[in-house]
Amino acid sequence: MLDTFDQFAADRIDRLLRFATALTCDPHLAQDVVQEVLVRVRHKWARIGPLPARDQYVRRMIINEYLSWRRRKAARTVAATHSTLDELGTPSADHATAVTERDAIRRQIARLPRKQRAALMLRYYCDRDDAEIAELLGCSAGTVRSHISRALSTLRATHQHLMREALR
Repeated sequence: MLDTFDQFAADRIDRLLRFATALTCDPHLAQDVVQEVLVRVRHKWARIGPLPARDQYVRRMIINEYLSWRRRKAARTVAATHSTLDELGTPSADHATAVTERDAIRRQIARLPRKQRAALMLRYYCDRDDAEIAELLGCSAGTVRSHISRALSTLRATHQHLMREALR
């Protein structure tokens, strides 16, 4: 038996918000994106409800909404703090060092272009392969590899620069 929209939303809201927060690096923007998407899903539930891969369909809607978000200042400015994502990191021996490093990485990721950030998140957070990411982002697998390569190069260069500064 098919879920009603209310059952679908109630069962998945936490996962959708966590997914959107990881994608946007901003819990407030994530809430806005998920809310916009769920409003659209509710209106189209007769068509979306019977889909066999409706969870993937809704995640793609979230990605598309995030990539096209233009109406808010939050689309251009990412919050410096990411307390909602603190649970995602693994603790290390020195808690202060781990928190500092995690915050630095989050700030670096937040500065990446949107498609690069989305490709990284889909690869390393959702464990998707190139073909799945390409389908979700609406580009070729080669473009996905390019986005990920450029993002990782940027993160490495920034990390090396921060390490040199810390050693001075």
